Amino acid sequence: MSSSRSQVYTNAGVNIEAGNDLVSKIKSIVATTHTRGVLSDIGSFGGLFRPNIAGMKDPILVASTDGVGTKLKLAFEFNKHDTVGIDLVAMSVNDILVQGAEPLFFLDYYACSKLDVAKAQQVIAGIAEGCRQSACTLLGGETAEMPGMYADEDYDLAGFCVGLVDNESLVDGSEIKSGDVIIGIQSSGVHSNGYSLVRKIFAQSGAKKDDIFPGTDKTFAEVLLEPTIIYVECLKSVMREVEIKGMVHVTGGGFYDNIPRVLPQSVKAVIDFGSWDIPPVFNWLKEQGGLSWAEMLQIFNSGIGYILILDKEYAQKTLDMLAGVNMKAWQIGSIAIKTDSDAEAVQINF
Repeated sequence: MSSSRSQVYTNAGVNIEAGNDLVSKIKSIVATTHTRGVLSDIGSFGGLFRPNIAGMKDPILVASTDGVGTKLKLAFEFNKHDTVGIDLVAMSVNDILVQGAEPLFFLDYYACSKLDVAKAQQVIAGIAEGCRQSACTLLGGETAEMPGMYADEDYDLAGFCVGLVDNESLVDGSEIKSGDVIIGIQSSGVHSNGYSLVRKIFAQSGAKKDDIFPGTDKTFAEVLLEPTIIYVECLKSVMREVEIKGMVHVTGGGFYDNIPRVLPQSVKAVIDFGSWDIPPVFNWLKEQGGLSWAEMLQIFNSGIGYILILDKEYAQKTLDMLAGVNMKAWQIGSIAIKTDSDAEAVQINF
């Protein structure tokens, strides 16, 4: 592109050349995520993808969209941008996994006031890493430079994922019954929810980003920006060999808001608090924030990032399979009949 033609827009605050430079730098990164279904290259007006539906009787598309939220504010503060892209992918692919879908492709939206090519490249490299972890193609995206819409150094992220599941393999929770067991799978930390409170507690604590986080050998920056676990690959074999009745991605709203989303009206989840290992970050947040564990479980995942509900006969096999892929998991509760006296669908025994 002629620099003289684009100069008038550059004078208005939008650097077209920087945008083109970013595209050229990320092409090879994006290509590492491509799977066999990709029919178009980055730069097309629309991404083309041919899904493999061989062997499926009734294929269903499952879609999700999400962002990273105010965890980005800590990325700005700590000047660490290489992992929030993993969070972006995780929030959407883990959501569609709940219904048994395997992700096909992902689209991202990166918006800023002034495009910093090096910073954007780090973010998109993180998105590509998240896509590789979930065997999902980064099919396309949008970079929007909008002077005046954001603070100079800030950016925002949104992600969009489409997956595929055969109708007969759809997981919808309808078969959940009393006596089923609840298996909780480890989180890596706070994941990507509750960061308005995390930021407040961190600011009030007086801690610095390079201080060692209590109970760990990592810094505060590393612990608070630890990326969300993507559960797609570790659950593929489990989903093939075990009949899973319900799954929960523990995001905003913690245990109390997310578990009921998959339960029939006739049952409740009974959770045995203390049946899993709680990472040090949650003990620190509880103590520094003066919170109860009930409040913690309303806001945070508190060490359980993903939940499976299945017949008790499959419990040990599932735990063994997860251990085989180095994923910690615990039987954290069971399903019981919900009575008229039960005010909520989640009962946590502290």
